Amino acid sequence: MSTLALRRLGPADVASLRDLNALFADAFEDPAAYAAAPPDDAYLTALLAKPHVIALLARDGERPVGGLVAYELEKFEQARSEFYIYDLAVDEAYRRRGIATALIDALRGIAAARGAEVIFVQADYGDDPAVALYQKLGTREEVMHFDITVG
Repeated sequence: MSTLALRRLGPADVASLRDLNALFADAFEDPAAYAAAPPDDAYLTALLAKPHVIALLARDGERPVGGLVAYELEKFEQARSEFYIYDLAVDEAYRRRGIATALIDALRGIAAARGAEVIFVQADYGDDPAVALYQKLGTREEVMHFDITVG
C-alpha cells in the first residue's frame, strides 16, 4: 500500500468523483442511490467548486480505495462552522488499514483551517465497525434522526 495517495477533489476532478460514487455504491450496497441517475458533468463541476463541499479520495495507485464527503455548515449563533460527514467508505479489501482515520484526519485539517468548532457524523445501529471508529475519534451523542419529506 505504499502508493496510497489521499487528496481533496476540485472542479477538474469529475471523473474521480464518479469513481468515488461507484465506491460508495459498492460499499453501501446501494447502486440505486449512487449510480442509477448520475448528475451531468456541469453539476458535479459546480458542486466541487463550492468551498463548503469537501470530497476526499484515497487511491492505491489508480484504484479508488476510500473516500469521504463532508459539508461545512455555517452557524448563526456565532461566527463559526461545523462539518458534517455525509459519506465515508473504504473498499472492503482495504479496510482496517487506517484509511478511514486518514480521511477523517485530512478533514480535521481542513476544518481547523476554516475555524470549525466540530465535525459530526451519524452511524447506523448495527454498523459496528463505523461505531467503533467514531468512538475512537470522538464523543458519542444520543440523538434522533428524522427524515422530513419535501413534497
